[in-house]
Amino acid sequence: MSSIMRIPISFFLFSILIIGCSNNEKKKPDFSISPVERLDPKRVEQPYPTIEIPENADLESPRWKGIDLSPKPPVVPVSVLEEKERFVLQDGYQIDPVLTEPDVKEPAAVQFDGNGRMYVLELRSYMQDIDATDELKPLSRISRWEDTDNDGYYDKGVVFLDSLVFPRFVVPFGPGTILSMESNEDNVYKYTDTDDDGKADKKELFSTGLGRSGNVEHQTSFLTWTLDNWMYSTYNALRIRWTPDGVIKEKTGNPYGQWGVTQDNYGQIWFQNGASGVPSNFQFPIVYGNYRVEGQFEEGFRVPYSLIRLEDFEPGMRETKEDGSLNNVTGAAGNDVFRGDRLPKELIGEYFYGEPVARIVRRVHTEKREGLTYAQNYYIKSESEFLQSTDPLFRPVDMATAPDGTMYIVDMYRGIIQEGNWTQEGSYLRTKIQQYQMDDIIENGRIWRVTYEGIKRSKDKPRMFDESSNELVAHLSHPNGWWRDKAQQLLILRQDKSVKDDLITLVKDAENELARIHALWTLEGLGVLEVSLVEEILEDSNPNIRIQALRASETLYKYGATGLGSYYQDLLKDEDVSVVIQTLQTMYLLGIDGIEKNIVSTLKSNSSKGVQVVGHQILENIEEKRKMEDSKYSGPELALFNKGKEIYDGFCSTCHGVEGLGTPTGREGDIIAPAFSGSDRIQGHPEYAVKTLLHGLTGAIDGKEYEGVMVAMDANNDEWIASVISYIRNDFGNEGSFVSPEYVAKIREITRARNTTYNYSELREEIPKVLSPERDWKVTASSTALQGVGSTRDPGYAFTYKGWKSEKNQSPGMYFQVELPSSITLAEIQFESNEENYPRSYSVAVSNDGEKWKEVSSGKGVKGDNIIAVPSFATGKFVRIIEKEGCEFPWGMKQLKLYAR
Repeated sequence: MSSIMRIPISFFLFSILIIGCSNNEKKKPDFSISPVERLDPKRVEQPYPTIEIPENADLESPRWKGIDLSPKPPVVPVSVLEEKERFVLQDGYQIDPVLTEPDVKEPAAVQFDGNGRMYVLELRSYMQDIDATDELKPLSRISRWEDTDNDGYYDKGVVFLDSLVFPRFVVPFGPGTILSMESNEDNVYKYTDTDDDGKADKKELFSTGLGRSGNVEHQTSFLTWTLDNWMYSTYNALRIRWTPDGVIKEKTGNPYGQWGVTQDNYGQIWFQNGASGVPSNFQFPIVYGNYRVEGQFEEGFRVPYSLIRLEDFEPGMRETKEDGSLNNVTGAAGNDVFRGDRLPKELIGEYFYGEPVARIVRRVHTEKREGLTYAQNYYIKSESEFLQSTDPLFRPVDMATAPDGTMYIVDMYRGIIQEGNWTQEGSYLRTKIQQYQMDDIIENGRIWRVTYEGIKRSKDKPRMFDESSNELVAHLSHPNGWWRDKAQQLLILRQDKSVKDDLITLVKDAENELARIHALWTLEGLGVLEVSLVEEILEDSNPNIRIQALRASETLYKYGATGLGSYYQDLLKDEDVSVVIQTLQTMYLLGIDGIEKNIVSTLKSNSSKGVQVVGHQILENIEEKRKMEDSKYSGPELALFNKGKEIYDGFCSTCHGVEGLGTPTGREGDIIAPAFSGSDRIQGHPEYAVKTLLHGLTGAIDGKEYEGVMVAMDANNDEWIASVISYIRNDFGNEGSFVSPEYVAKIREITRARNTTYNYSELREEIPKVLSPERDWKVTASSTALQGVGSTRDPGYAFTYKGWKSEKNQSPGMYFQVELPSSITLAEIQFESNEENYPRSYSVAVSNDGEKWKEVSSGKGVKGDNIIAVPSFATGKFVRIIEKEGCEFPWGMKQLKLYAR
């Protein structure tokens, strides 16, 4: 069991600042108490401050022209009850708190587990002052809450995961388990509470390659498990999927989005953009790519109807109505397609998102015309919104369909909602924030429940973790989409195939369309979906069922059921335009031979706008893909990739599958050989794959036995082996370094004396493993520089996307050092250096005491990826990289990794 730790460094001391949630039941807070006492009393006294226009302000520019900076009364936080009175809702709707400060602070998102417990993402370091000081310190947390007396308020909480660096999401993942990822990191981890005390005590790597660096508002967010059993997030042009054999990946279109990923009842995913203020990629599933649809937002969609008139938004006066309110959506966050059963039925399928700059929640109504979706503010005719507020501190940043059938709205309730990059000295926004003294209104947070007059929330508390698989199957017919989603996910995580017949019956005979769809995808996720069933429902009278059958059939096709292609040909002539569009997209995704010819033929025979838009853009994508593949790799890399693909398709795919997913054995859920897609074994240290091909492999892999046996391929030359490995490390959604024939030759020579096949456990022990930075690592450097808003001088950032940089230019003797809690056998060091900041000449030394050093490697740095091999078995507790040459540029590193045997 591993403990929950991460990079230290100077962060440790700040963890004591966090106030824990209680494990004991709590009384409901007094909602009449205002948080204003935390503010400086002087801020509410006359005279109000006079704000000077910054010297560099261009008063003739649209941003500043006409600005009013006369003294104004400060914005003051009010009690929960007072804020409730300041909401303006549509007729019949009501709003009530379910969880508030001081129990939670800075809530940014909520998710529910199978027993209905609410996980809250608390971003406690977000904009605690106008300069974003300490924003990337480990001050944030994920808490878990229960309503023990079923009165509607969550009264019992525990800090499930603490001391986090601005976590990007929380994903409940079975009993006592969540997935999460921190800012500037690349790895998603699985955190589990193994002793049932409500706190995570085990940390395991779940997936890699999902991170992103930079501004905290522009990093990956909202990893979301959707109907098709894949998980999608913002920014990443890929999707990941849990399987019993590991996490796999596939490339997708670019989802864009910023803060919010949700789906409708048919698995259409909506991503919420931030700065643009509008949703994105809601036409078709993002796995089929990006589509441009002219006029998808109806006229007037971008106009918000805000009741706040402070002109306190980043675009400034250029986007201000005459009354001082915002005239153009600019900072949207959080989203939900409402799928519950305890609000008016007209809301089911409607899209909701928060615009915290305008202090509104918008309801988006969509219409489908000729296979394309068009969106509009539902209340545009009355120039209103689903929910408005006259409280300037209302900041809706997430919404969710709750287990009780209602809608929850997460309100950060704070003064500043834009990140520090937009509040710097001299900026318009900083000037306005200071005018209204909003920079110190922090550490609040309210989560609200929206209900409707005459419709009570459901008091049925989920107990899915305690239920049988047959009981979970029954939930697939539930009128609340949250119950259907969660039951499907838990059935798949259990991998209980005993419910197969019940699911087939549901697909074939249920009157409930949505129950049929969930049962279909549950069969797919369990690996027991049969071709015969798909063929049957591809001819179903319901076009929505035909579309879902097409999407689910893609998995079977990838595993070898290519006979489905004949059904696709027939469905190109379907009477329903959406079915035709789905068929085009399925054939394109699967790369079926003759796809271009089929598209051209369909464009001639079907004039509907949706078919024309999709068909023409797929043709454009095919041509663009050809050009990109020709230029993606260098000449030697492309040669290795192409030769490796040729070898793989003609040889390896027999066992490992055409799409790198493994070839089915014919027994339910079993495959002949391991999948390559998303495999950490394949994308990790290349020594694993090289030794496997040279000497073969036997034994259970990660506890799973396979029918196929990997025999030694050492009869093939070094180029042959390098080509195959380079190909599988860079296809099937994988991204890894290329392997050279010279590297293969080196490993071949080192292992020449071996005359037996590797056992998997033996090989894993032999392969260098990347070490996860922990809190007890001591990371130091002879020179380190302050970098940007919210950053620190901590050299521990070298292990993140954010990176570390020296304060001074490179000079001989400059060093970067890691002291580990115990000795390791160092095998390799990897890092990235941007622009001119790579070390010109370096040596690597190890030591057991920090006094006596042994040089174990040396070389020249390069722009981009640096790989430092340590040829001898170098053991030590201290690892130091030393600059030997020097130059006129600082030294910088990011994504630093230490590999040890």
